[in-house]
Amino acid sequence: MADQAIAGEFNTVLDIGDPAPEWNELPSTEGKKSSLTQWSDSKVVVLAFTCNSCPYAIDAEERLIALTKDYAERSVSVIAVNVNTIEEDAMPAMKEKAKEKQFPFAYLYDESQQIAGDYGAKYTPQFFVLDADRKIAYMGAMDDSPDGRNVTQPHLRNAIDQVLAGKPVTVSETVPVGCRIRMERQRRSRRER
Repeated sequence: MADQAIAGEFNTVLDIGDPAPEWNELPSTEGKKSSLTQWSDSKVVVLAFTCNSCPYAIDAEERLIALTKDYAERSVSVIAVNVNTIEEDAMPAMKEKAKEKQFPFAYLYDESQQIAGDYGAKYTPQFFVLDADRKIAYMGAMDDSPDGRNVTQPHLRNAIDQVLAGKPVTVSETVPVGCRIRMERQRRSRRER
């Protein structure tokens, strides 16, 4: 219960203003290893939890590609990360998807699923905006339209614009809508007596 008192409204692990959890040596579809520190020059980092298999994540792909291109000259880095361990979400399928869609952003894989746990990510897609100090400025949905057809509140873009302008993010947390991340169940060990 104590953790929930310091967590966000919809995120049970992180709250707005918390330091962004670091990650190290996550493989990318480009065959490189990635760490959060490699984007230290970016004013904003957008972390998108996504995958190949979720229809909601698929519906968000074109919008994420457009967002990446729209902010490319404004010191905003977009990083997608997948933690699902089923075959259609594994690295070979990720490489195919990244090539087919010509992703302009890094697409990382964390087979250990550690990064999802560290960020409290439970859905695909789910987004986090990290400010220049790598504090959480926004977390939740991309916008108010899961399929992208009737967007009236572009939450992610609004958060990025406000962070770039040095203003507080007015809507800093929203409910993520998507498929549940397929977290591996950990077997409980027997208690010693």
